[in-house]
Amino acid sequence: MSDVTETESPAVPTEAVADDAVTDATDDSPTEAAVPTTGQLEEEGEIAADYIEELLDITDLDGDIEIDTRGGRAYVSVNSSEDTNLRLLSRPDTVAALQELTRIAVQTKTGSFSRLILDVGGSREARVAELTILVEKAVERIEAGADSAALPPMSSYERKLVHDVVSERGFSSQSEGEGRDRHTVITRA
Repeated sequence: MSDVTETESPAVPTEAVADDAVTDATDDSPTEAAVPTTGQLEEEGEIAADYIEELLDITDLDGDIEIDTRGGRAYVSVNSSEDTNLRLLSRPDTVAALQELTRIAVQTKTGSFSRLILDVGGSREARVAELTILVEKAVERIEAGADSAALPPMSSYERKLVHDVVSERGFSSQSEGEGRDRHTVITRA
């Protein structure tokens, strides 16, 4: 069974995609008042790195931690040059759970909502590849005559990635639904 479903919704104006992408980037942070400064993002990254380092010590796993800031988010990557069991932590559901725990740790220390992104062992690159395949299947359905194609529910960050891939393919997309049911619908541009 495919994760892409056909829908019969009208075409969406291109402007809606841009507005929705902005909404998606912040829809999981209703208490966020302003875009954090680079200094605040660096602080988030440092707090997150300390939290993850303690976790790695507890689980007796080795990993190199890198911190980056871009697009109003702190990014923390954990990688290992050795063949370790770090791959056990790189499963998508595990990374999502660790990301939420890390965000809570950052929020506890800073008092501010965090939109931090965690990557363990290249898990984010793997997820981008999966999302790209979903978009390609959806585009194939539209090119075969469907009015639109809906993807399964996903996080705001993943929907933003999907919007970017869809735009690169020359199609339009918008997010629909509420809460955990929020998903992306792809249509012709």
